[in-house]
Amino acid sequence: MRRILPYRGSMGRRPTRLLGSLALALACAALAAGCADDEPAAAPTTSPASSPASSPTTEPAGPSATPPSPSAPSGTPTPTDPEQPVDEAAALRRELLGMLRRDQGERTGGATSDETDVDRTERLKEILDQYGWPGWDLVGGKAETAAWAIAQHSDLDPAFQAEALELLRAEVAEGNASPGNLAYLEDRVNVGQGRPQRYGTQVGCARAGPRPATPIRDRAGLEQRRRAAGLDPYADYLAEMTRVCGRG
Repeated sequence: MRRILPYRGSMGRRPTRLLGSLALALACAALAAGCADDEPAAAPTTSPASSPASSPTTEPAGPSATPPSPSAPSGTPTPTDPEQPVDEAAALRRELLGMLRRDQGERTGGATSDETDVDRTERLKEILDQYGWPGWDLVGGKAETAAWAIAQHSDLDPAFQAEALELLRAEVAEGNASPGNLAYLEDRVNVGQGRPQRYGTQVGCARAGPRPATPIRDRAGLEQRRRAAGLDPYADYLAEMTRVCGRG
């Protein structure tokens, strides 16, 4: 299971700690701690470790924590795009994984650098302009998740975050990117816009335990949507988040 860090508010609202977007989105403590060379362990939420806009919770945010993020696809896809030179694709893969390690280092109390979320957002913009969404065929599964985590944490640029969402959506439709990453980023963008979420990935720590950052649309269809995205049942997710919220 991938883990991601808290969703932090931006866009002018009072920040609250949200735990559902790795959201790796990849902002994952497990991933950050497990990164060796260019092979991270998994991806993030607030997925799997994210930092999107604040949610309208009325209770104070809970302690900083690291929630789970979407599961990685079975087997780690490896780059297969014949149109990209091997060295160029490998360099991009290493760059994305390095950005993820620095992102997670800042969020988990690990190694820090002068690079900021804004810097990573700007670099991801350049990458998406050049390659489109870096899918499995180009950079493999772990680096695709790294791109997702950076997008998940691009809360200070909601317009870009929404653009990245649509590029990721297109690759998922082609079977070339993670549906779980898409679920986390879609919820992140919706929550940032104050809209209901579809998968319930964005939650905050309140006194009574984890609660959705915004309402969940079509609650009756929630489990079916989560299954289709490869996410755990919602009750299991909330149980994990309860443990996360209680760590402080």
